[in-house]
Amino acid sequence: MRVVSLVPSLTEAVAETLPGVLVGATDWCTRPVDLDVTRIGGTKNPRVDRIVALAPDLVIANEEENRAPDLDALRAAGLDVLVTEVRTVPQAWTELDRVLTACGARGRPRWLDEAEAAWASPLGVGGRARAVVPIWRRPWMVLGRDTFAGDVLARLGVGQLYAAHTERYPRVPLEELRAAAPDLVVLPDEPYRFTADDGPEAFPGLPCALVSGRHLTWYGPSLARAPRVLAEALRAARR
Repeated sequence: MRVVSLVPSLTEAVAETLPGVLVGATDWCTRPVDLDVTRIGGTKNPRVDRIVALAPDLVIANEEENRAPDLDALRAAGLDVLVTEVRTVPQAWTELDRVLTACGARGRPRWLDEAEAAWASPLGVGGRARAVVPIWRRPWMVLGRDTFAGDVLARLGVGQLYAAHTERYPRVPLEELRAAAPDLVVLPDEPYRFTADDGPEAFPGLPCALVSGRHLTWYGPSLARAPRVLAEALRAARR
């Protein structure tokens, strides 16, 4: 089996479960750290010609991270493309099972069972918090409706102020974000890399939680530790 992955979290899932199956991955596929495969560009601008040259049996993608024209071009070249949709934690279990089976797994990996168990009763932050969750600045963009990261946070006791917005990732002026008076601002380190020196200063007087983007947005082996890692960061910001 030869597989090309266009999704960082799926790259990690397949590499951990089926070593040697991956032959290509995007430049953003950083896990496992020792992954040695052909790099085929970014998630939004993959090198279709390079993927075709690898002659994979399967290309795995995601409806949110990858563009339809690129996936159509891969299909037109005769490649089999599996497209995932993951907008909730339960969907992650179903889609990971589907991807791993398609890649040749004969059983469920231990890490997937551990991840599902970890999310069966996460500790959370204690009480409920209303948050804004920026994912970009210049312009400011936040989590809106129907997102995987939003579902992750909700299961930890953190609701989003823009969860009912008509857009999934709305652009919202900074002044409006401040005026919304959230209990908490959640600042992940991807896709925009918010840091202690880049992000919290925009929200004076508000508690800010700097969190791991991998644990907030990736669906793969990182989900096993995500409830604890995220809950610790969220609780620390509210002390």
